[in-house]
Amino acid sequence: MKIGIDKIGFFAPHMYIDMVNLAEARGDDPLKYTKGIGQDEMAVNPVTQDTVTMAANAALQLIDETDREKIDFVIFGTETGIDHSKAGAVYVNSLLGLKKNVRAIETKQACYGATAAIQLGRGHIALNPDSKVLVLASDIARYGLATPGEVTQGAGAVAILLSKDPKIMTIEQESTYQTDDIMDFWRPVYSDVAIVDGKYSNDKYIEFFADVWSAYKEKTNRDFSDFEAICFHLPYTRMGEKALKPHLESMSEDVASRLESNYKISTTYNRLVGNIYTGSLYLSLLSLLENQTDLKAGARIGLYSYGSGSVGEFFTGILEEGFREHLNTANHKELLANRKEVTVAEYETEFLKELPTDGSSIEYDEESDPATIYLSGIKDHMRQYKNKKS
Repeated sequence: MKIGIDKIGFFAPHMYIDMVNLAEARGDDPLKYTKGIGQDEMAVNPVTQDTVTMAANAALQLIDETDREKIDFVIFGTETGIDHSKAGAVYVNSLLGLKKNVRAIETKQACYGATAAIQLGRGHIALNPDSKVLVLASDIARYGLATPGEVTQGAGAVAILLSKDPKIMTIEQESTYQTDDIMDFWRPVYSDVAIVDGKYSNDKYIEFFADVWSAYKEKTNRDFSDFEAICFHLPYTRMGEKALKPHLESMSEDVASRLESNYKISTTYNRLVGNIYTGSLYLSLLSLLENQTDLKAGARIGLYSYGSGSVGEFFTGILEEGFREHLNTANHKELLANRKEVTVAEYETEFLKELPTDGSSIEYDEESDPATIYLSGIKDHMRQYKNKKS
């Protein structure tokens, strides 16, 4: 039985900052950001968009009434959860008007959480073939103003609907993975920004790719020549390039050229949104599917997932006949084109806004946020969400 991606979409907040302007404000050479890091723009989330609302907005464009009837598992992958106890999936289930006889959970392992959700969802469908599983990858990357990691911030969400006989991509059974208890990146429960050892984390990312790729090659007897493209988790868009580079010399010129070219295309949306942690790999996949016009059914796509701390996995998918007809390319390009550019000062103001933590109430004007689903305020320690269409 084929199981995989039936639908996929993403959401980004309505504001962004140009990285050249940010570099100049920080006294840095803009090429350090646009070339060295590989980022052109960075999404800026208003206080009215958190991981729940972004996930719900991403899913809203995908699901129809048939999906609502068949979805019986919602899995929310995030490392920016809003509650230590209650899963973001529960809020989204309500905001989307899904039925109540649904399992709803949250998965966490840094940027790997959504991949764990996909593998869990595949297992659920294997046991319940008529089910559909909604996987949500939603995060806000924060390192602090004027910090070394500031340039790798971002915000956004990817929603994926898994089913049997998928319309976009069948996920193949073979995968390889590994875990190592290291401290390259973490965020203590008392901190709203991450702590990262940048060089160590980069080295581990590259090392994990080499390890899981070697294991995959031995397990399957496949080589780089069997792939049309490889998509990477992208905390910044040069990162995957660094992992792939050591392997290029072992490939033929044609294979190396193809993988390098398709890698660049796979960074298209990420360059404009920034780091969205659990969703970054799947935004890269979406970039490839919607911007590489030469992709054909039957092509094998590799996917490298890495979550600091650390868990890594390499797995693969096969594109289905007519996959392009089931993408929301025009809507995604419109979403990005219609965003509002903000100044560095406006970005800093938004970054420093905080929700009440003392039980006091606050309300937000829905006119300030064009998204369909938004955070309307806080009351009695409870986040208040609104769907403008319900």
